[in-house]
Formats: sequence, structure tokens, C-alpha cells
Amino acid sequence: MTQDGPKAPHTPQSFAAWLRDRLLKRGYPERGGQQRFAKESGISPATVSRLLRAEGLPDVRTLGLLAEALRVPLGEILVRAGVATPEDLAAAARPINPNPITAAQAAAELGITDPQSVAAFETMVAALRATRPDDRSANG
Repeated sequence: MTQDGPKAPHTPQSFAAWLRDRLLKRGYPERGGQQRFAKESGISPATVSRLLRAEGLPDVRTLGLLAEALRVPLGEILVRAGVATPEDLAAAARPINPNPITAAQAAAELGITDPQSVAAFETMVAALRATRPDDRSANG
């Protein structure tokens, strides 16, 4: 994802300026380019015009069409439009597992099958879980 300078909140005005710049870079000139972009992207000319005048932000469907037409990752469009932050995208990318595997299951996945080794692995995992992050950073 590209970033321009320090973090600043994205607004309809900053999104409009960014979109105008992207359209120019993609070969859609100020005169006539807006209509051609609207036709080629499947976004209504009125919506494209509103976006370029910084009059509100598009819905998610329109953001998806913009991403596809401009060949920009949807995540970047969401951030530019102020719909999401980079932190939101990172959080969304992390898998959520409501049922994490047990130490015994992890041992089996790793090919640890000897009962004594499994017990040692479970003990090690329990000790690591009991260690607070503050304790680890003090030793590292």
C-alpha cells in the first residue's frame, strides 16, 4: 500500500485529489476523461462527478469498482476513502481461530509422538504461556 507522507486523516477532499491524480495518471484527462472513465469502470457519471467534487464518499461496491478500474488494491482505496485504517486492514488479515489447537495437537502436527516428548512439549508450552511479555523483553 502506498503512503504519501505522514499519517493524516483521509477526507472527501483528499480522496477527490487522489482520485483526480490517479485518473490523470491512467490517461483520463480533465476534459472528457471523467465521462470515459465512468463508462469504462461501470460507475455512474454522476457518482464520478460527486467524488471529484469531494461531495461524500462512495459505497463499498463503488470502491470495489474504483479499485478494479484503477488497478489499485481495494485496501488502499478503503484507506484513501477513510473507510478503514491500515491497522484495520492488518487486523482483518489476521486469522481468527476461536478454537486454537492444544499443545498435544501441536505436538502431533509437528510429528512429536513419543509420550515423554509430548509431555515435555506440553510443559514447555505451558511455561511459555505463563511468561508475561514484559518478562521476555527484560531478558532480551
